[in-house]
Amino acid sequence: MSAPVDYEVEYNNRARVPENPSLIAGWARDAAAYRERQPPRSVRYGAGARNVIDYFPGSHDGPMVVFIHGGYWQALDSSFFSHLAGGLNAHGIGFAVPGYDLCPDVTIDRIIDEMRDACRELGKTGQSLVVSGHSAGGHLAACMLATDWPSIDASLPRDLVPSAYAISGLFDLGPLVETSINRALHLDDAAARAASPLFWGAPAAKSFDAVVGEKESAEYLRQSRTIVDAWGAAGVATRFAVVPGANHFTAIAPLADPASPMVARLKQLAGR
Repeated sequence: MSAPVDYEVEYNNRARVPENPSLIAGWARDAAAYRERQPPRSVRYGAGARNVIDYFPGSHDGPMVVFIHGGYWQALDSSFFSHLAGGLNAHGIGFAVPGYDLCPDVTIDRIIDEMRDACRELGKTGQSLVVSGHSAGGHLAACMLATDWPSIDASLPRDLVPSAYAISGLFDLGPLVETSINRALHLDDAAARAASPLFWGAPAAKSFDAVVGEKESAEYLRQSRTIVDAWGAAGVATRFAVVPGANHFTAIAPLADPASPMVARLKQLAGR
């Protein structure tokens, strides 16, 4: 009989990567430097202070890539991630980084709705959206792929989000309920399941990639493999991949590199 999983250990990424403060400080530094070189357009999608998208435009009218940041739905903001636009901007592809309100001020359900509002606003450009995201942002990216857009707004095309690319995502929130992470989330078992895209209707005929850092916990690897298998069996074009040598905080670094396999895959999803 296998030993029970210690979810606190498996999902506590900051404890697993003790150098995380310096890595996050590096994000902030690199992001500020990129904004200095490439000032983003500010696109508002709601009334709140965080309801703003930093948009780094490309040079063509094809699909743009949206990046939703992580932080367990309770930390960080879009300003830490501007530099990740560099890899795709170098290929002429637009890159949008939406902000959102954080738990415990709002619920995860509200954050999902905010990301839908952000995608609806970006959809006004007429471009389709490749939605990517890291950690909690990977969860939100999967939610955007599985959203029935015409039911949200009859003017929206069903294929507003034809593909998603989740980096170190969470797709079944149930394991978080008994962890310290849930102090800000206030999830019970029913709310966790309702907010878990793994249990939504699979977005058949769409494309979903789930990638995970090689050095991440067994639970993070399991989460991505599970949704790839489940959605793949339901008609989604799924892919699972590992970012070599990466931990939870370094798994997103390839986005800033125009020559990385991650950027090459997102270029492909964006039709370039």
